[in-house]
Amino acid sequence: MSGVVRLALAQARRDRVLLPVWILGIALLGFVTATAVATEFGEEAERAAIIGVATVNPAFLFLRGLPDGAGIGAVVFFQGYAFTAVLAGLMSTFLVIRHTRADEELGREELLGSVPLPRAATLAATLLLGAAANLVLAVCVAAGFAAAGLPGAGAVTAGAAVGAVGVFFAAVAAAVAQVMPSGRSANGAAAGLVGAAYLLRGIGDAFGTPSADLTQVTSGWASLFSPIGWGQRSRPFSTADPVPLLVMAGAAAVLACAVLVVRSRRDLGGSLLPERTGRERAGAGGTSFLGLAWRLQLPTLIGWCIGAAVLGALAGGLGPVVTDAVAGNESLKELIGRLVPGSRAEIIDVFTTALLGIAGVFAAAAGVQAVLRLRAEEVEGRAELLLAVPMSRARWLSANLVLAAASVAVVAAVAGTTATIGLALSGTGSPPEALLIGAALAHVPAATVFLSATAIVFAAAPRLSIPLGWGLLAAGLILGQFGELLRLPLWIQDLSPFRHSAAMPVEPFDPAAALALTAVALLGAGIASYLIRRRDLTG
Repeated sequence: MSGVVRLALAQARRDRVLLPVWILGIALLGFVTATAVATEFGEEAERAAIIGVATVNPAFLFLRGLPDGAGIGAVVFFQGYAFTAVLAGLMSTFLVIRHTRADEELGREELLGSVPLPRAATLAATLLLGAAANLVLAVCVAAGFAAAGLPGAGAVTAGAAVGAVGVFFAAVAAAVAQVMPSGRSANGAAAGLVGAAYLLRGIGDAFGTPSADLTQVTSGWASLFSPIGWGQRSRPFSTADPVPLLVMAGAAAVLACAVLVVRSRRDLGGSLLPERTGRERAGAGGTSFLGLAWRLQLPTLIGWCIGAAVLGALAGGLGPVVTDAVAGNESLKELIGRLVPGSRAEIIDVFTTALLGIAGVFAAAAGVQAVLRLRAEEVEGRAELLLAVPMSRARWLSANLVLAAASVAVVAAVAGTTATIGLALSGTGSPPEALLIGAALAHVPAATVFLSATAIVFAAAPRLSIPLGWGLLAAGLILGQFGELLRLPLWIQDLSPFRHSAAMPVEPFDPAAALALTAVALLGAGIASYLIRRRDLTG
C-alpha cells in the first residue's frame, strides 16, 4: 500500500499545474453561476417565472437539468450543475488515461514494472489520485457556492454531487484504458462516454413530469442510466438526499475493483481491442506537415463536429418551442431580453444566438486542441523525428496553425448548417435561415485569437501550454458570457475576444471588429513563429 501511495504522490507532482487549473476552474464556474443568478435574478418572482417556463419546456430541461424550486440555490444548481459535472467527468477521464494507457504507450510504466510492485499498482495509484482530486474538487465547489451566499448544507451536497460524478468517471476511464489500444483512442472513447451521459440525462429530463405548481420536475427513466442524472437526484437545495451519491460511489468502487483484476491479468501494452495496423505507405498529402496534421487531427475534428451538429440542431429546432412556451409571459420576455441589452429581437433570436455562441466556443476549443497537439508530439518524441528533415520549426508550427484555423471554421460551419436545417424543418422563418451559417461563422475571428495566444505560449513556455491554453479559453468564456452579470468593469470584459464577436442574428455583423480580431490573430501567429525559432525542443 505504501508503494501505491508513493506512486500516487509522484503522479500528483506531475500534475501539480494541470490539476489545480481544472479544480479551480470548475469551482470558479460554480461561483460565477451562483453570483450571476443572485445578481440578475434576485427577486423570487423573477426566478419563479424562469422555473415555471423551464418545467414545461423540453428544450430547457434537455440543456440544463431538473428544476427544483425557485430558491437561489435551487436555480443555481439547475443552471450550472450539468455543465460542472461534465467538466468533472472530463477532468477525471483525462487524468486516468494520462497516467495509465498513455504512460504504457510512452514506456513509462515499463520502467515502473522493473521494481517489485504489483502489476496493477500504477492503476491503483491513479484511482487513488482521482478520488483525492475529486474530493478536493467537491470541497472547492462547495466553498465557491458558500462564498456566493448559498446555504451551507446545500452547498456541501452540491459539491459532493459534482465530485461523485468525477469519481465515477475515473473508474469508467480506468475500464476504457484496458479496452482501447492507445492513449488517444482511450481519451476519445472516455470523453464520448461523458458526452453520452450528458445526453442521456438530457433525454430523461426532457421527458420528465412537472409538479402541479410548476416548480419541480421528476426525470424520466433514461436519466437513470446517466451518472450525471444520479447526481442531480440528490436535490441539494430542497430535500438534500445523499442516497443517489452513495449509490454512484458504490458503483464506482465495484467497477474500480473489477478493473484492477483485469489489469493484474493483462500484459503490459496489451488491450482488449487490438490496435489496427496502418498503411505501408503514406497517402496523398501524408508527406507534408499540413497533411500529417490533417491526418492526426481528423478523428478529433469529427468528434467536435458531431457535438457542434447536435448543438446547432438544438439551436434551430428548439427555438420555436422556446418561443411558444414564453409567448404569453411578458415578465419572462423582459428577463430574457436583458441577456442581450438593447436588443429588439424576439425570444427565438435570443435563444438561437445563445446556442450559436456556445457553438463558437466549441469551435475555439477544437482549434486550441489542435494547437496543443504540438505539445504532445514534442513530449512524446515524434516532433524530434519530424524536424530531422530539412524543414523549419516555424513551418511545422504554421502548418498546424493553418489546420487549427480550418478546424475552427469547419466546426462553426457545421453548427450553422445544422441550425439552418433544424429551423427549416420547424417551419418558421424567424430568424431567416440563411443568417444562421453566417451567425456561427461570425465567432471564427474571435476563436482564432485563442489559437494564436496558445501558439505563443507553446513557443515561449511549452511546459505551460496545456494549462494556459485551456485557461485562456475558459477566462475568455467567463468574461464574455458572465462579465456583465458580474458587473465587471467594461475594460476587463473587453479583454475577451468573444465580447467583440457579432451576436448574430440579434446584432448586425461588424466587419471592423472581425478584421481587428483577425489581425490580432495573425500578429500572434507571427510572434509564435518567431519565438519557436529561438528555443530548443523540450520534454
